[in-house]
Amino acid sequence: MVKVLIAGLGSIGRRHLRNLLALGERDILLFRTHRSTLPDEDLAGFPVETELEATLAKRPDAVIVANPTAHHLDVAIPAAQAGCHLLLEKPISHSLERVAALESAVQQGRGKVLVGFQFRFHPGLVQAARLLADGAIGRPLSARAVYGEYLPGMHPWEDYRQSYSARRDLGGGVILTLCHPLDTLRWLLGEVQSVWAFTGQLNDLELGVEDTAEIGLRFASGVLGSAHLDYNRRPPAHHLEIVGTSGTLRWDNATGVLQVYRAEKGEWESFPPPPRFERNDLFLAEMRHFLEVVRGEAAPRCTLDDGRKALELALAAHESQERGAMIALMEPVPPGPKGC
Repeated sequence: MVKVLIAGLGSIGRRHLRNLLALGERDILLFRTHRSTLPDEDLAGFPVETELEATLAKRPDAVIVANPTAHHLDVAIPAAQAGCHLLLEKPISHSLERVAALESAVQQGRGKVLVGFQFRFHPGLVQAARLLADGAIGRPLSARAVYGEYLPGMHPWEDYRQSYSARRDLGGGVILTLCHPLDTLRWLLGEVQSVWAFTGQLNDLELGVEDTAEIGLRFASGVLGSAHLDYNRRPPAHHLEIVGTSGTLRWDNATGVLQVYRAEKGEWESFPPPPRFERNDLFLAEMRHFLEVVRGEAAPRCTLDDGRKALELALAAHESQERGAMIALMEPVPPGPKGC
């Protein structure tokens, strides 16, 4: 058994709680501020602390950081210093201001960090990574990711205008809240050299944050990519297309299906998800992996460095909008010989 502390009992914290129980874990502590908009009935029977120092004094092996984005590092840094392993929800913070302090704390405490980009566990995207590595579509040339969801429908039990997703002070806004494609594109296509973005408050939802973003990405490999994010889309959509020199990959979260077109075959091949696959399977696989990390049986699939780089992409998009300029994240890579 692993002693696990859950910090933050909103929808994602409670999902992690249910999945821990489903995996047979019972030694669970709760650290909370009692600001959740969800009822407390499903939390009955678990020890609750409201002071972090007292909670960490109970020596948990692992801490799940699921509080609002702007407060992640308030929990993550002392937990890392105490030697705890961390499942740190995405994005890792709303700024880079204390990320170096977290990295130092992790080094000091010698725990491991898994960042909660659960789409790293989607079977279709895992298959896409394999196909790209095998050269199934040749050399990737361009990519397009779309992720849109109607904000009032995301947490229908609460006033969406008071949710962390809608509040700048809690690290909200569509770029940070729906940043999954930024991680996915970097995971599949490598480091990003430069970023440009247009963002805006375009809908009538009375938000103080951007609800729409169009982000352009130039990868160090030369691939050109883009990500569209919005809080407006009904029905929700989350899909990805990568075009290569000899084929195309398409993935759609709605069906879970990955398709690959190989030019030499001249037809589409489909990779459906396992039977009865559902959204929670991503989180369940992530939690199973995290427990393996805690027990020393696996290395984190999505590291703290991955989390930092996804945050850098999100912040670069904000900076691009503010400055009206392209933002360079690394020096341009010299072109290779002709024909490469």
